[in-house]
Amino acid sequence: MEQKQVLDIIKVLKDNYPNAKYYLNFSTPVELLVAAILSAQCRDEVVNSTTEVLFKKYKSAEDFANANLDVLAKDIDKITFGDNKAKNIISSCKILVEKYDSKVPKSIDELTSLPGIGNKTALTILINAYGIVPGISCDTHVIRLSYRLGWTKNKNPDKIRDDLEKIIPKDDWAKITWLLKAHGRKICLAPNPYCSKCFLSDSCPKYGVVKRL
Repeated sequence: MEQKQVLDIIKVLKDNYPNAKYYLNFSTPVELLVAAILSAQCRDEVVNSTTEVLFKKYKSAEDFANANLDVLAKDIDKITFGDNKAKNIISSCKILVEKYDSKVPKSIDELTSLPGIGNKTALTILINAYGIVPGISCDTHVIRLSYRLGWTKNKNPDKIRDDLEKIIPKDDWAKITWLLKAHGRKICLAPNPYCSKCFLSDSCPKYGVVKRL
């Protein structure tokens, strides 16, 4: 797909989702780090309902670092893979306390050295906690929609990110994740998208779509 077509689609997405924003609730970088760890393979609604209570009990990196593993695991028992995520949260926050003066670091390399933090999560934290945008965060919606739209032929998130960053203006790198997620949740569902209701239908090649609604 030519870049002009990509830019036209981005404009239409912005027009239709003017209030698109990051989807997890947080008030500090530490809260975002915890929420982002919890969000892996877990629905945003479940994460937000969990953190609404969790962040009243644990208010700092120190609180999480000193948490009892069994108690924290119980506190997040509605989260998928909660036991493992509880371990990662405690371990990561201990590193924050011991190495970073209880602050969340501001580089990809430092963030990905923390347990439970991969490249996508690191980008998510930098973009949404600090406004630092070194790349596009490719969640499951970005991966699915960018392939269907013909913006990439790759399935690997790192290669998809490279493809998208070549055709999407840097000013839109943060916003594109929110826009595609909003559209992916409302219209371009997995596995069966509502193509009949989609305002992008005429310009979308629908790659990989087997059944349309």
